[in-house]
Amino acid sequence: MDVTGVEGEAAGAEGAGARAVVVTEGEREPHPSDSLRTFGAVVQALREHAGLSRVDLGARVQYSKHTVESVELGRRMPDEAFVERAEEALGNTGALRKAARHLTRGEAGLAAWFRRWARLEREAVSLCTYECRLVPGLLQSEGYARAVFEGTIPLRTDEELEVQLAVRMERQAVMRERPTVPFSFIVEEHVFRRRFGEAEAMRGLVNHVLELTTPRNVTLQVVPLAAGLHACLDGPMRILETPGGQRLGYSEGQENGRLIADRKEVSLICQRYETLRSQALSPKGSRALLERLRGEL
Repeated sequence: MDVTGVEGEAAGAEGAGARAVVVTEGEREPHPSDSLRTFGAVVQALREHAGLSRVDLGARVQYSKHTVESVELGRRMPDEAFVERAEEALGNTGALRKAARHLTRGEAGLAAWFRRWARLEREAVSLCTYECRLVPGLLQSEGYARAVFEGTIPLRTDEELEVQLAVRMERQAVMRERPTVPFSFIVEEHVFRRRFGEAEAMRGLVNHVLELTTPRNVTLQVVPLAAGLHACLDGPMRILETPGGQRLGYSEGQENGRLIADRKEVSLICQRYETLRSQALSPKGSRALLERLRGEL
């Protein structure tokens, strides 16, 4: 969902097995992530258990006391050398090496639960999205996205809203920059019928969606109101394939999102998606429906 309960994308570890990113001692994270804070807490707990001060640990890992402090407070992404030396200095339990694989940077404008998926999305070799609540973030017009953010609770400041809006629009670059990656969208008809502003804003949304789904690698299918009940009524979902051939799923609800890696679960949602794809309108029929809706405005 987009940030603030409507696609945490507003809303990934950089994937299981991702390695810690190297930074210099002078760099600080502008928006510390939960994984950085957790990693830092583990470092601090192991250090204190070993009876070491930050100065002591700094000497052993060959970093300053201030760097140790920044890592422990989640303000700095530890580089690979820090992780290895701290591991050796704090008992070689393997805890820090394993935790470092899941470190992610915080990102302004993205809901915490959506960040991991957003990163995986940028590297995916295919992406499928089913949405029944709102227009998917990758297809939203600026006017639509702004209306979504303005209506969320808690209310955002003007500055926060502009940051979220910028991130939402920037996210759409992944479709323009990756013309050989298949993007599939299945969206319920009522999503496009929901009013969010004047007729001009509604037409702007439809025009934006039609433009973004024109390339051959992008497919949009609308589930018509007449289709009735179907297998995806449990809620919106996303499916992607990683460069390594692994399929992952993602589902989202109120103030949370879940990355799905279990093969049986992913297989199940893939089956549901494919079944719904056969029940939705064809891409050509879907464009015709959107053009008809635009004419009714």
